[in-house]
Amino acid sequence: MISNWIDLDSGILNEYTSKVIRRASDMQGFYTDSKALNELIEKEDPVIYEVYAVPQEREGELSYGVTFLHSGVVGDEFYMTKGHYHEKRDRAEIYLGIRGKGLLLMQNGDEVKWEEMKRGTIVYVPPYWAHRSINTGDEDFVFLAIYPGDAGHDYGSIAERGFAKIVVKVESGYEVIPNPEYR
Repeated sequence: MISNWIDLDSGILNEYTSKVIRRASDMQGFYTDSKALNELIEKEDPVIYEVYAVPQEREGELSYGVTFLHSGVVGDEFYMTKGHYHEKRDRAEIYLGIRGKGLLLMQNGDEVKWEEMKRGTIVYVPPYWAHRSINTGDEDFVFLAIYPGDAGHDYGSIAERGFAKIVVKVESGYEVIPNPEYR
């Protein structure tokens, strides 16, 4: 596929070859409040996020996808993606906000940074940085990601150690705090 089309109001990608649906039950070990997560799973097991992508696997090619990160909380933590490093750590990534608002949380070792995102925001994720998206709003947070086709996704390192910071809902919006479960 050489060209594609995205509706910039909704974020819907005209054609995709890969679809990933992550429910609360797929997020075991990623939230700090496992009791709240289990209660949510038992109650309804909601979809946390969906990814519609056109992956490429060869060096020199680019993959892209649109993520719909739904609105909600698990305990005090906002809905988020699992987060990942690239299997080939020296690969970068670009994010473009399409709809809603959220954060892109990034980590390299114990150094943590985050960028607020909304429609039109472009964030560059440098090589060697893990990254996770968090929906801090009341509607879907939708964004486009573009990354090298051979980058791969290492979710296991995040599942094992977590991120050093988490994003929690507070009366004034959100707060980024130390992760008590960080290993």
